[in-house]
Amino acid sequence: MPRRKPLGWPRYMVARRLKSGMTAYYWVAPSWAKKKGCAFNIEALGMDYANAKKRCDDLLNLQFDAWRKGEDGAVRPDHVLVGTFDWMIAIYKSSPQYSELPPKTRRSYDAAIRLASQLKLKDDRRFGQLYLKSISPAVADRLFARLKERPDGGERVRTAVLCVTVCKRAWHVARRAQQEVPLENPFHKMQLSYKPKPTRPVTHQELAQFVRAADDAGESSLGTAAMIAYYWLQREEDIIGRLSWGHFRPDDARDVARIFHHKTRELVDIPLYDEDGTVLWPELMVRLDAAPRLGTLIVMRDQPDRRRKVRLPWKVDYFRHRVAAIRAAAGIDFSAKFMGLRHGGNTEGGNADLTDTQLRALSGHKTAAMTALYTKATMRQRRSGARKRLEARTKGGNLSK
Repeated sequence: MPRRKPLGWPRYMVARRLKSGMTAYYWVAPSWAKKKGCAFNIEALGMDYANAKKRCDDLLNLQFDAWRKGEDGAVRPDHVLVGTFDWMIAIYKSSPQYSELPPKTRRSYDAAIRLASQLKLKDDRRFGQLYLKSISPAVADRLFARLKERPDGGERVRTAVLCVTVCKRAWHVARRAQQEVPLENPFHKMQLSYKPKPTRPVTHQELAQFVRAADDAGESSLGTAAMIAYYWLQREEDIIGRLSWGHFRPDDARDVARIFHHKTRELVDIPLYDEDGTVLWPELMVRLDAAPRLGTLIVMRDQPDRRRKVRLPWKVDYFRHRVAAIRAAAGIDFSAKFMGLRHGGNTEGGNADLTDTQLRALSGHKTAAMTALYTKATMRQRRSGARKRLEARTKGGNLSK
């Protein structure tokens, strides 16, 4: 965080250092304005200085000046007017319900909100300029219908569903913060017909193919990441960005791997040995015990950076690019995504007749519904269920053989 503000620093913008060491920017209204009832008090501006400065200069400070002067209709069209959809979104983005979301989720929500807010109406206004009082359930339905239409003529139903779902959440949060927001939420109880395409679970055989291809390509870290996702059911962003050597055989529990699920805030101690000493994850543990410790994180890029001459953590986009290349080299079809490794590990648990409680204890899921989403139904599970029903009938004397 700079001690001296650079030339051109926007009014009311403050910089705060995050726990990660990065600097984030915020627009914060002065305390006297809050006491006088200013509806927009604080907004998170992200970690890019240029974007934060532009939003302060081009929008927030002009909006604040207009409020201070008591202006309403005189505010330029690109400003956020109190009582409009854009104003409601600004309230939502300043709330803990938004700021406490994972960064990946916030980026997804931002894109959805931007799509709805920037939608052009017949009178050349943006949807974000509409006053909340004019947004009825019928208007919300028409917005959904428009959002489903792609510019090229196709459909984007999943995107449209996300847009109106985020709008519903933002309306609810803003209503609790500002009484000017109408009580009736027009995005509530919308008839949203969309069935997401299920993620294909990656099989253990495909995992082995992928690991061999990664090792042959000199990128063993990708194989290690895939094994962690499959066996210990951890998500991609946690594996490449948070899983450190201190989580594998930590000092206070040498017989576990400490797996943190950032999305659900669940910490799971995965046992490495059975009660009789049997190694529970032999392939992965042999690999980790033999792996060189190239940094704090377990999964690091395999080649030193050309400029810094040190090995760096993987970035999400480059990681996915290399995973796709290794998947192709392994002869695995395109439908097998990295997220399918977690689905494959959970499905393996379902095939092994694990109970719902056992599955959740390993995966860190909080509900049975989420466990069912990841544990795909297979013919093996159906045969097992049919076999148990047959055994129950025959043991009861009602023979059906």
